[in-house]
Amino acid sequence: MTASLRPYLAADAPVLAAIFCASIEELTADDYSVEQRAAWMSIADDEADFGKRLASRLTLVATLDGVPVGFAALEGTELIDLLYVFPSVAGQGVGTLLCNALEKLAGARGAKKLTVDSSDTAEPFFKKRGYVAQSRNTRIIADEWLGLTTLTKDLAP
Repeated sequence: MTASLRPYLAADAPVLAAIFCASIEELTADDYSVEQRAAWMSIADDEADFGKRLASRLTLVATLDGVPVGFAALEGTELIDLLYVFPSVAGQGVGTLLCNALEKLAGARGAKKLTVDSSDTAEPFFKKRGYVAQSRNTRIIADEWLGLTTLTKDLAP
């Protein structure tokens, strides 16, 4: 399997919203309740707003045979805002490809480190990549509390 990357296009919003929701629904069930996952997925309920969020960041789309299977967004130069893959490709290197690209782009833009507010589900992925836990946090979305861990990684000069 060889995935490729391309920049986000406005027409991607519906499919990326679907990837976002499928990823949360299917991959985070061991770490978050049904109510927490529903609240989290509600971020993508308004596809226009979701698309604006993606367009306001450096957003990359991973594709297989031209079909989007994952995406990642860098807010500013130092914050990984979103990184989601379709459940059927989880563990197949798509997330790694996206994260490698964000790290390179952030470094090229002068970032000395990257920060991510990681879900409990994604935390092992980031730790394996050299990210170090800094603090445990909660975020309230639609009246649900979601536990997150802030991790950072120093980028090579």
